[in-house]
Amino acid sequence: MKILKIHTLEKGWCDKDYVLLHAAFQLLVDFVEQEKPDKIVDWNSNLEHKQAWKEIRSLYRWWTQTRPSRRSPMDEKGLKKPLMKWKKIPGSENRQLVDYDKNKYAAYDAAMKKHWRLEKKWDEEDQRNLHRLIEIRQFLWT
Repeated sequence: MKILKIHTLEKGWCDKDYVLLHAAFQLLVDFVEQEKPDKIVDWNSNLEHKQAWKEIRSLYRWWTQTRPSRRSPMDEKGLKKPLMKWKKIPGSENRQLVDYDKNKYAAYDAAMKKHWRLEKKWDEEDQRNLHRLIEIRQFLWT
């Protein structure tokens, strides 16, 4: 039985779309770091191999260096964050998050808006790069 250890995921629950992304790139990392394809495969044997190797290296750098350097404005030191307060929904067992004072927490509100814009951009980047990885999957062998 083969077990894939995904080093970029924290313990606990993760949605499957997130697991899929991390699993695919863990396979790429394992390929580059454990199989050492640069020493085994002649990537200059033809144009197709040459382009695939360039893409493998590019995706590997993106996953191991560029993507981990992403920083959310929500992580800024000194950002004053409101306490989360909940109120009971009448006639129900459910609770609803109470809005915070947007004037009192203006910097937090601005950081949150910027965070959601970045989150959308990062999700699109993740999707594009996952597609790129799928396009060269036939070259992930030694």
